[in-house]
Amino acid sequence: MKQPLLLMLRNQWFAALVHAGLWILVFLAAFGVTGKMPDVKEEEAFSLPPQDPVPVAKLAGLFGPESATRIPATTTNRIDPFYTKYFVPPPAPTPPAPTTRKFELTYEGYYGTSDGPRQTLVKLADTFIVAPIGARVISNLFVSDVSFQALTLTNDTGQTNVLLLNVKKEVEVPIK
Repeated sequence: MKQPLLLMLRNQWFAALVHAGLWILVFLAAFGVTGKMPDVKEEEAFSLPPQDPVPVAKLAGLFGPESATRIPATTTNRIDPFYTKYFVPPPAPTPPAPTTRKFELTYEGYYGTSDGPRQTLVKLADTFIVAPIGARVISNLFVSDVSFQALTLTNDTGQTNVLLLNVKKEVEVPIK
């Protein structure tokens, strides 16, 4: 059954018949020989059109060019009509001055000779500080003890901070 259908589609006469039919359809469409359009009549609406709940007819007078002439332009000290002091927030109070400052310290290790004091190596941001035991590192922080694994810093009030080897620690120092 498949074979006869393929033979018919490949036939020259079938192709010519389809070609001629398409040209006839183009001719009829171009010259309007398709027939007459049906008569279309306007019908009355079954319901009333919806009414506008907002009366916009009075708005034209508010925004028209003649409304701009009603504002007196002679007063120079007049505040903008859209400005009000009612909604202006009070100025924000200034924040109190900071009493402490934070530093990032990293204990990098120590070195020293058998008869001399140990010198500690502390990294403060991008700079290195070398200080012996008892010396000031920053502000009021002093080196109180040093070992291979940790560095102990003490301030004037006895508060201690322990820095581990190669670990960044944020230290808070009071401002004087």
